[in-house]
Amino acid sequence: MFFNQNRQQSRQMFFDSWKKHRAGEPLEPLEKQIVSVIDEHPEYHALLHDPADVADRDFGTDGGEENPFMHMGMHLALREQVGTDRPAGIKAVTRALLLKYQDGHHVEHLMMEKLGLMLWNAQVANTLPDEQAYLESLKTI
Repeated sequence: MFFNQNRQQSRQMFFDSWKKHRAGEPLEPLEKQIVSVIDEHPEYHALLHDPADVADRDFGTDGGEENPFMHMGMHLALREQVGTDRPAGIKAVTRALLLKYQDGHHVEHLMMEKLGLMLWNAQVANTLPDEQAYLESLKTI
């Protein structure tokens, strides 16, 4: 559901989920996941309070600027991968990393680097992402 939306719709999910959370309104399961990621990123809280400033903003990478929506979306993507064990084996790899580092948020950041590289390589090669190479790269963390 979340990943089939366009940029504006997916960003709106972050804004709406955070607004509902702050208002103490009940959250849907996906909204709870989104709020969980937002809670772990206090540096983005102010940004989410005023959607007008960032709803349509392009975040450039040339100046080292991070796209907060991409960052939080990758956390959600990793959690979905682990929750469904897709690619097969990622749940076990993640468990091993959690045992090694003892910090789930840090582990997700390490994994995000590998996920981003896999996606970038697939885009450059105009191919599907190589899930086996991705899993093998995760084992090197």
